[in-house]
Amino acid sequence: MIAFIEGDLIECQLNLAIIQVGGMGYEVHIPLTTSEKLPALGKEIKLFTQAVYREDAQTLYGFADRESRDFFRMIVDKVSGIGPKIALNLLGSLSLPTLKTSIASGDVGMLSKAQGLGKKTAERIIVELKDKVLPKGSIAEPLPVSSPGATTGETEAVNDLGPYQDALSALLTLGYKATDADQAIRKAADALGKGSTTEELIRKALGR
Repeated sequence: MIAFIEGDLIECQLNLAIIQVGGMGYEVHIPLTTSEKLPALGKEIKLFTQAVYREDAQTLYGFADRESRDFFRMIVDKVSGIGPKIALNLLGSLSLPTLKTSIASGDVGMLSKAQGLGKKTAERIIVELKDKVLPKGSIAEPLPVSSPGATTGETEAVNDLGPYQDALSALLTLGYKATDADQAIRKAADALGKGSTTEELIRKALGR
């Protein structure tokens, strides 16, 4: 199994990157959320990968971070009727925090905004993954930082998702489409880094 690929970015399209490693060029299919983070051509890049082997094709899928790769793998393995193409579209339409929160809260409307994903498919994803995407209690009963039973990972997940989702909701209230709002907040979060407040994310997303 190819866990990751690291080399020079030779070519880049919206959903495809070609990476040169040791004199060979690897064609890697990527979601929009990863293509947004690609460096300039000729620069070195590392993508976490998932290889899919079929009788008529061998395809390599790549992601900017391990968590996105693992989420892609979980969707394809756990949800019936979801193949790599739909899973890639899902990860390219909405950010990972939005996907996880939407699934955990049963938000069919948000999930169905993704390209190629209808209401029935969104409902199936929620049924299969609702109890798997976030730490237990992080939606209905967020774990306080000082909670004795909260692990570091659980606390960080809750803290990271709160401002992001609040900022996303604010843009939706302003009339933004779901995918546009998510992309704007995603870019703002990448630019500001961890620990950004809801207000900071909104201002950055609105260009203020």
